[in-house]
Amino acid sequence: MKFTIQRDQFVQSINHVSKAISSRSTIPVLAGIKIEAYKDGVTLTGSDSDISIESFIPSEVGDEQFVEIEEEGTTVLQARFFAEIVKKLPEATVEIRVNEQNIAQISSGSSVFNINGMNADEYPRLPEIEEENVFQLKTDLLKALIKQTAFAVSTSETRPVLTGIHWSMEDGTLTCTATDSHRLAMSEAKVESEAADLSFTNVVIPGKSLSELSKILDDSEEHIDIVVTNNQILFKAKNLLFFSRLLDGNYPATKNMIPTNQKTMVQLDAKKLLAAIERALLLSDAKNNVVNLKSIDEEHLEITSVTPEVGKVTEDVTSLKFEGEELRIAFNGKNIIDALRVIESSEVAIQFTGAMSPFIMRPADRDYMLHLFSPVRTY
Repeated sequence: MKFTIQRDQFVQSINHVSKAISSRSTIPVLAGIKIEAYKDGVTLTGSDSDISIESFIPSEVGDEQFVEIEEEGTTVLQARFFAEIVKKLPEATVEIRVNEQNIAQISSGSSVFNINGMNADEYPRLPEIEEENVFQLKTDLLKALIKQTAFAVSTSETRPVLTGIHWSMEDGTLTCTATDSHRLAMSEAKVESEAADLSFTNVVIPGKSLSELSKILDDSEEHIDIVVTNNQILFKAKNLLFFSRLLDGNYPATKNMIPTNQKTMVQLDAKKLLAAIERALLLSDAKNNVVNLKSIDEEHLEITSVTPEVGKVTEDVTSLKFEGEELRIAFNGKNIIDALRVIESSEVAIQFTGAMSPFIMRPADRDYMLHLFSPVRTY
C-alpha cells in the first residue's frame, strides 16, 4: 500500500474514528485504526463494542485532490501512536507506505516514522444493516436533540437502560427522552421519512454514543440519514458512517410520570433564574445541592440555600407571571442549572403540583421540550 494524502483531511478523519477506540480493549486489533486505500480514496475505521465509525476521504472533490493512490492495500495501525504522529508532522502532505511485513512508513518533509502494523483481515467487519426503517433529520436539529437530552442520562450502571436516550417515533414525530430517575428531559421534532408509516417505541441509544456523534457532526442544515434496526442504529452523513449498538431492556413509561394538572405556574427570566441558582449553590452542600424556593407574593420569589457550618444565601427573583397557590418547594439546584443551560429561550414556565410532587419546566414560547424534576425532602 502506498498513498499521499493532505494532512489536515487525514487528521480530521483520524480524530473522528478515534472516538470509537477504547484504550481498554481486550482485542489487540481494536486498539488500532483500520486503513483502506483504493483508487476512489482512503477509508478509516475505528470500533469498540458499542460504536463503530467509518470516515471516507475521497481522492478528489471538484478540482481539489486530497489523496493520490499509488498502490492499493489495507492495514491496521496502533491508534495511540499513529494519531499523535500524523498530528505533529511538519508538512501539508503525508506519505504512507506499507510493506509485505505490515511495517508502515509514515513520512512528511524531513520526518520519517516506521511503525508495526496489524493484518486488516483480523479486523471485525462493520454491522450489516438492512435499510428498511430510514428517516432524515437536519444535522443541526439532531445535535440540538442530543444537547437537550444527553445531560439527563444516568451515570450509574445499576439500571443500564437509563444510561441511554429513549427514542420513539409516531405520526412523523420523533420523541427523545432521558432520565436518571431524579430528573427527566424530553424533546420532540418532526422528521422526514421515506416510509410514511414508520414507527418505533423502544429504541434506546447509549448517551455516550450520541454525545460522541454530536462532537463529530458539523453544525449545518444538511440532512443525515438515520437507520434503525432491532439492535443497531446507523447515522449516515457525508463521507461518514456512525454505528451504535442499542441498549437492551424496556425503558420506563416516562409519559405516565408527567403531571397533567398544576396548582401553581410561574414564568421567569431564564438567565436571571440561572444566575440566582448558581449563586445560591455557592454555599450549598456539594453532595445534594439543595436549593429552597418559595413565593413571597405574585411578583417575587425567594431562593435560599443554607449550610449550617458555612452560612446562608438569599436571592430575590422577579416573577414575570404567577398563577395559582402559594409556593414552597426544595430541589437539586444543579439539575435545574443543567436544564436551563440547554433551554434556548429567554423565559421559562415552571408548573408545580405540590411541595412533594414532581414539577415541570419548559420554554415559555414553545411546547416541544420539557424538563421534569423530583423535589427534595428537607425534613
